[in-house]
Amino acid sequence: MTAAAPPSGKQFALQLGSATAVITEVGGGLRSYSVDGRELLDGYGVDQMCTGARGQTFIPWPNRIADGRYDFDGATHQLPLTEPEAHNAIHGLTRWSAWHLTGGNGHSVTLQTTLHASPGFPFPLRCQIRYRLHSAGLSVETRARNIGTTLCPYATGAHPYVSFGTSRIDELTVQVPARSYLPTDDRGIPTGSEPVDGTKFDLREPAALGDRVIDNAFTDLVRDADGGCEVSVRSPAGGSLRIWLDPSYGYVEIFTGDTLPDPCRRRRGLGVEPMTAAPNAFRTGDGLATLEPGQTHTATWELRPESH
Repeated sequence: MTAAAPPSGKQFALQLGSATAVITEVGGGLRSYSVDGRELLDGYGVDQMCTGARGQTFIPWPNRIADGRYDFDGATHQLPLTEPEAHNAIHGLTRWSAWHLTGGNGHSVTLQTTLHASPGFPFPLRCQIRYRLHSAGLSVETRARNIGTTLCPYATGAHPYVSFGTSRIDELTVQVPARSYLPTDDRGIPTGSEPVDGTKFDLREPAALGDRVIDNAFTDLVRDADGGCEVSVRSPAGGSLRIWLDPSYGYVEIFTGDTLPDPCRRRRGLGVEPMTAAPNAFRTGDGLATLEPGQTHTATWELRPESH
């Protein structure tokens, strides 16, 4: 009798010293990441299906597209409404695809999938994700190559939930080096850009998360000497995690999980979501890349744990 397949497909386990990570065939997702036996993410079990987009990577757009409708290169396209209650298309087209192993060793793995042309997105892409454990943490590199014959709109993002095993994220201290945030309407679509000064969104200095309710993108990121930036999350029980974004990521979504469908999962993990473009970018163009035929887009983010 054939053994039942896990809901997230094949599991690719990585280890380097005391650090371990588990990557899934379904979506090329990050199901677990632990250091010194301590789980740092609010993930899900091998016998469970991913919920709340935990650990998923989004291609060819992150977040939402209002009405799933956009214009590009002289044509209008209509995507499936994958957030039907809000009449949006959400989180791209590859997060439930099967990703196939193309290389790796005990501490790294490279997975690949082909996004074929389809109604609403007639732009084929060859997509690759490489996860690599190294001395400073876990690196996640996302690559997409336009394998079609026309221009292609493109953006990417990811959705790790930071938890440290705490029961509630209210206890966490957070720092987001962003000078602006994007307020949204009741559908989660940005209505503009505002300075964080004097608002609950001003997290430029470390601050206790407390009862803040946030599901917004931040931008005008303060860059380090390497051109990247870091969001930091610290637990009162000890330990912290820095989420480093390379210069490709101009936005980061912070999500406190208050609107997750399962009440038991709300505020259990803090979504820190690197995004190369803003929500609704297919309509606004904010941060959107346009790939020429044969052009490849590469973006890297990292989880960098520290113990105290």
